[in-house]
Amino acid sequence: MTGRWRESKLGRMVAHLKELSATIARAPEALVEDPMAGYLEELAQLRDTLDARYHGIKGGHVKPDDVDEAFHRIRTKSEDRRRA
Repeated sequence: MTGRWRESKLGRMVAHLKELSATIARAPEALVEDPMAGYLEELAQLRDTLDARYHGIKGGHVKPDDVDEAFHRIRTKSEDRRRA
C-alpha cells in the first residue's frame, strides 16, 4: 500500500464516519469506540484461548491431532453428508 492510497482511503473513511455521525446524532468517536472495544475484547479472548492450548500441548496435557488424519476425517464427514 502506498502512503497516498492509504491517506485517500483514510480520508474517505473519515468523511463517511462524519456523515454517519451527523445522521444518527452521535459523535464520530462514539461510533468507533464501541466496535473497537468489542474487537479488542474478542482479540484478548482469542489470545487467552491460544495461550491455553499452546501450554496444554507443551505441558503434555493435550496431544495434537495428526494433520493428515484430521483432514481425512473432515473429508470423510463431508462426503458422507453429501451422500445422505
